Amino acid sequence: MDTSTLIVSLAGVLAWAAPILFAVLGETITERAGVINLSLNGTILLSAMGGFAMAVDTGSLLLGFLTGMAIGALVALVVALSSITLHQSQVAVGFVLALLCRDLSYFLGNPYMGLPGPRLSTWSIPLLSEIPYLGPLFFDQDLVTYTSFALIFIIWLFVYKTRPGLALRGIGERPAAAFVRGANVKRLRYLYTVIGGAIIGLAGPAYSLSIKAGWKGTISGLDGIGWIALAITIFGGWNPLRAAFGAYLFSFLQWLGLALQTRLPNIPSQVLQVAPFPLMILTLLLVNIGNAEWVDRILASLPEGMRRVVARFLRALQASPPASLGVPFESE
Repeated sequence: MDTSTLIVSLAGVLAWAAPILFAVLGETITERAGVINLSLNGTILLSAMGGFAMAVDTGSLLLGFLTGMAIGALVALVVALSSITLHQSQVAVGFVLALLCRDLSYFLGNPYMGLPGPRLSTWSIPLLSEIPYLGPLFFDQDLVTYTSFALIFIIWLFVYKTRPGLALRGIGERPAAAFVRGANVKRLRYLYTVIGGAIIGLAGPAYSLSIKAGWKGTISGLDGIGWIALAITIFGGWNPLRAAFGAYLFSFLQWLGLALQTRLPNIPSQVLQVAPFPLMILTLLLVNIGNAEWVDRILASLPEGMRRVVARFLRALQASPPASLGVPFESE
């Protein structure tokens, strides 16, 4: 593979990661507020269908993306209402919504199956796109990919460098302490759950209006992406930068599986296509095994130098969820 082909392929990896990034970043905000939204898989499918249908009917890509965001926000509002106000299980409600939204997308999307529709075009940034190597990678993409780049740093700055971001972390870690300091915990949880849902809703039209233009129902290849996004959220340690790395890693593994098919003809193509999924599960397991006793015993048996390297690696992978994630809050 020559350099130019490799650059084009890696640029495709960045573009393919954009919808996953939206889902992961939206879920990161939601879970930082202490709410678990398990509806991602269904939300992505329904927003992909709804965004495409709106774009076909109106001819407007903007309305298509806004429709996707509205669907994501509405589903997240149901999660918030059920868990924050009605005190129902966040896990149960989210799982049911994931199945409901998936089936709704297939049923309501039947009239739009296989229809041609508008597609977001690439927009090269003058001068910057001409930079060797970096230009084609980062500055010769479409608006969806540029937006995903920007959101990574905007959300990171918001969460870690602003007072509202501090309040967001507070209501997810110690809501009682945040309440004593004057934060309206329930209202803020509603707000950030809906905002996170709107960002998740961008993932759907990012597929149907950009990456995989069109709506093809059950053969769209989107079913399951939401569950991967949930896993990457955990892998990312609820940190936007680390979550972005997880999304790019998964996208790279998907591309690698395709690239290796021609070089490893003796291995069935299905094996290489599904390989990224167990690899992400293995990576997720590594995030959570660092504190296990049997790991300490294995580390103790290793030579000093190797033990330090492995221990440092495991510490870097470890992540702890917000302390009050999924825990209802009552002010009285």
